[in-house]
Amino acid sequence: MTGVLTVVGLGPGDARWLTPAASEALASATDLVGYGPYVDRVPGTPGQGRHSSDNRVEVDRARFALDLAARGARVAVVSGGDPGVFAMAAAVFEAVENGDPAWRNLDIRVEPGITAMLAAAARVGAPLGGDFCVMSLSDNLKPWEVVEARLRAAVAADFVVALYNPISSARPWQLGAAFKIVSEIRAPDTPVILARAVGRPDERIRTEPLSQVEAASADMSTIVIIGASTTRLIGRAEGEAPYVYTPRFYGVRP
Repeated sequence: MTGVLTVVGLGPGDARWLTPAASEALASATDLVGYGPYVDRVPGTPGQGRHSSDNRVEVDRARFALDLAARGARVAVVSGGDPGVFAMAAAVFEAVENGDPAWRNLDIRVEPGITAMLAAAARVGAPLGGDFCVMSLSDNLKPWEVVEARLRAAVAADFVVALYNPISSARPWQLGAAFKIVSEIRAPDTPVILARAVGRPDERIRTEPLSQVEAASADMSTIVIIGASTTRLIGRAEGEAPYVYTPRFYGVRP
């Protein structure tokens, strides 16, 4: 008997942002596999196996899930946000490419989710309304020289830039270095959005000018969105945060 492996995006935290298709995949799974806090977010189902592991063993977790599916289980590999954005979907296919050839014949599906970048953007307005790019600041899987080259290229091309994995106790300097790179090209009043734990009880969102933003204001639960030269603030009543948006047009209004 051959099982099914579905990589499920749980969204950023608010249960209302979980798609119906993702909910169905979770409910029908015989086994849940994932990073402990993500597995804990899924309501229990009688008889369902729950297999939690550390956040730094993504490929080992994927191999374990693939082996379960190969033995006939219906496996849901849970991932925060969207599983295809710096998350478990890529780890699963990396394991498939380099693992047991029989895994290539498994029924592997990916159920998308709302990634943190989209949730953060929705909270403040429409900062991703024009062209944008998405990067991870982590240099655990690629050298910092590559990160820096890509960031410089994106900023020089005047994209809005969303940064995942901005800072951690093991990587305390990368976000500060990124802000320095951006400040060499972008204006001091460029809006920078720091959105922490979007959709969770401890959500905190701030918009600051590039000249004043501090790397210490972020952590690994933070998504950072750096505006383009065209990104604008719309002032509101006193005490209300401004709306942030990037126009769809560039240069001359159509």
